[in-house]
Amino acid sequence: GVGTGRGRLSARLLQRTRMTSPDTNVAVRLLARSPASLKRKREAAKQLIEGYYCQLTKGCGNEFCANGNCASCPGFKQLDNNQAAARALELYRTRAELCVGWPTKKLRSLLCQNISHDKFKHKNLKSVAENDTDVICSEKQKQDSFQDISYLTEEKVNEILNVCNETGDFSLLVRVIGRIFSSAEKLVKSFRKPEMQKTCLNCPPKNTPADVEKGDKTTVFGCEDSVPCCSQQKSCDCLAQSVKPEDVTVDVKSVRRVYRKLLLHNRIETALINALMYLSPDVECDLSYHNAYNRDSNYLNVFIIVMENHNLHSPEYLESALPMFCKAMCKLPLSAQANLIQLWSTYSSNDTRRMIEVFQQLITYKVISNDYSSRNLVNEDDVVVAATKCLKLVYYANLLGGVLTLENDDEESSQETRERNLQQNLLIEDTNYKKGPRVDPLEKILNFKTIDCCRPVIPYDEFVNESLNNVLAVDKDYIFFKVDSEKKFSFLTCPFLLTPYTKSQGLYYDNRIRMFSERRITVLYNLVQGQQVQPYLRLKVRRDHMIDDALVRLEMIATENPSDLKKQLYVEFEGEQGVDEGGVSKEFFQLVVEEIFNPDIGMFTYDSYTKQFWFNPTSFENDGQFTLIGIVLGLAIYNHCILDVHFPMVVYRKLMGKKGTLEDLADSHPVLYRSLKDVLEYEGNVEEDMMITFKVSYNDLFGVPITHNLKESSEDIPVTNQNKKEFVQLYTNYILNQSVEKQFRAFNRGFHMVTNESPLKYLFRPEEIEQLICGSKNLDFHALEEATEYDGGFTKESRIVRDFWGITHSLPEEQKRQFLQFTTGSDRAPVGGLGKIKLIITKNGPDSDSFATFDVQNTNFTKVAAITKNHKLSNSIISNDCELPFFDDVHLSTNVSFATYIIIGAIHLGS
Repeated sequence: GVGTGRGRLSARLLQRTRMTSPDTNVAVRLLARSPASLKRKREAAKQLIEGYYCQLTKGCGNEFCANGNCASCPGFKQLDNNQAAARALELYRTRAELCVGWPTKKLRSLLCQNISHDKFKHKNLKSVAENDTDVICSEKQKQDSFQDISYLTEEKVNEILNVCNETGDFSLLVRVIGRIFSSAEKLVKSFRKPEMQKTCLNCPPKNTPADVEKGDKTTVFGCEDSVPCCSQQKSCDCLAQSVKPEDVTVDVKSVRRVYRKLLLHNRIETALINALMYLSPDVECDLSYHNAYNRDSNYLNVFIIVMENHNLHSPEYLESALPMFCKAMCKLPLSAQANLIQLWSTYSSNDTRRMIEVFQQLITYKVISNDYSSRNLVNEDDVVVAATKCLKLVYYANLLGGVLTLENDDEESSQETRERNLQQNLLIEDTNYKKGPRVDPLEKILNFKTIDCCRPVIPYDEFVNESLNNVLAVDKDYIFFKVDSEKKFSFLTCPFLLTPYTKSQGLYYDNRIRMFSERRITVLYNLVQGQQVQPYLRLKVRRDHMIDDALVRLEMIATENPSDLKKQLYVEFEGEQGVDEGGVSKEFFQLVVEEIFNPDIGMFTYDSYTKQFWFNPTSFENDGQFTLIGIVLGLAIYNHCILDVHFPMVVYRKLMGKKGTLEDLADSHPVLYRSLKDVLEYEGNVEEDMMITFKVSYNDLFGVPITHNLKESSEDIPVTNQNKKEFVQLYTNYILNQSVEKQFRAFNRGFHMVTNESPLKYLFRPEEIEQLICGSKNLDFHALEEATEYDGGFTKESRIVRDFWGITHSLPEEQKRQFLQFTTGSDRAPVGGLGKIKLIITKNGPDSDSFATFDVQNTNFTKVAAITKNHKLSNSIISNDCELPFFDDVHLSTNVSFATYIIIGAIHLGS
């Protein structure tokens, strides 16, 4: 009874008989010894014995299980069926450990398919062990054929899946997957193409091509060892070192079908994750110390197969498995990386985007889960660095798979290089400063440049990682890029990952260091030779003779000492006072650009349809004028200025060493492009219907018709269906390259006089160089408002500040540009947007009808008087069509600086 000694004993007995359910780890109490409780106890015991037996014979699926009573344990001694049954009873009596991963529910048990529950209804536990061992053994024998699998094929996976589906238990497949996917040797042999499975070349011991030619080879059909024998050789010269995508031995489509079936089951995916964690360190070791890829190029199959797992970007992989795999992939030699790139370049856009997401997810996950600082740089995070290197392979594959133009302007580039080499200074700078990659090693081995791609498979923007850009210390990264590039990883070596603003910061540091270097050299000359050398690139020009003065001065500098062009620019207008802190230089650039691009001069032609300029092939100006505009563009980049120039994209591609192609005509000469495309796509008789020849004509700037022969005796050569491609190619080459060769060569020479040692080409794409020179047309004044600072009692919530931004946002687009022109010296946003401009609004003076006053002696800011009424503020801002009253009388150079101060008085509405 309750409270009696027997009751207390029963409670203690109840506590002692407590056991744990293998399914839920929840305590199960065996209550009073009634027939019902005995039945439940018998059923629970039966399930436990079944679990122990299956654990002893099948294992839990974990290839490296630490349970000594589990078949998956590395040191476990295999038992026959009778020994396993007896051992299962012993384990039950001692309540031994049962692996948590093993499914023990009746419906999922191997035994439940052939042993009905009625069979155990009137039997005790001993009869179960003694009389039904044969049934258990028969099930074991059905699956013994899969125990010795050394590689996988799609057919074998399907066969195992069928068995597992019939039994309701996937432990067999879990063990097979764990065993194969955790071994590089076995994975290399798996999922071979059908022709590779039928025929195998057994390489002789010396593996010489001569021995193979003599016929010393054995062909084995249907043999299990016939698939991997080539993979077992230590060195095989008859395997090509450069593997083409079609020569890859792994069947990628088959692997994808297998993954789609396997990843439907959570236990199998867990096995894949665990296997990848054990596989990656072994692969890293094989590649680092055993030259695994050099011994067998099929070792690349490991990375091909693993990367086809479309769940790699899921959180389960990001913690450990994927980081370890990325580190292993980084150990691939360059030749293996090139082969992997060539294979991935044949993938569809969906498959390429999937791989991008895998590495981008890992980079983002590590960045947001860590706190980086100046003492804990993201450059020192091995996982982020490894993922970035792997993403670079996908990036190059994305370019190779896109639209390419592989014809480089090598002749012109080499000539320009020879000219620049002749102009090098005799005084050698610090050799450490010269370090840093100029050409990526992958580009060399692929014989390919990033500029060769006109249109990639996936847009460039999808490779940019904003999270990484936010934590990257560009100043430290630049040091690694230039000085310690061999010891420390620099993200500037992977510019595809960075925003244009981040790269422009790197370029800014490079330019500033060069300026300081030139200044240091000048001081050295002054000390050693006693010469008074100018530490700046000083230009003194007259406003009414600006082009002539600048041309003479810059030509003299370029001839005598081109390195002076890399000094900090300092402009002075003759007869005017002022200190150039950036504003004078900006005005100089603007005035030079306005005059040179004036149609009346005739250096460039203007297309009213595209609103762009192009070189005038019949210009009467000498090469010096075109060299000057090239130097001006280079100096604008070098001195961080924005110019109002409107070139088509082909100009920037040509500056980076490419010739113009048909695709470039779409931007520079759209009407001609459509006409030539019509010729190419015309399915009728071109000769009879169009009646055109290889003699072309066009009008010059003054409307005078000019003819040109694309070939000798062009007027006698009709364009036909057979030679229309040649006609289009010659015509395009003439318009974009041949007709303007003289003008562009001078322009290109001037540009590279300034940028020849800059990492400009390495960091930026043509469209980014245009943004660097010309700024962005997209004006986000809300970003400017967010970045603006306030002083003198003003805050973001001040009434006059709210009114000021309200009026500014309400202005039409053209007036916004004029307002931006007045405040910053340019009507375009810098790289990174208007949010990168430092604007400070503060108070100054009482109410006045005059919106702005100006102090000529103080050249750093604009003063704006206090405004007491909203309509007066609005009228003042937009007066004279948004040109401030003094704008025409006082030049921009005297009031503009990078940090622009707009000083506005307090406002008190009420009257």
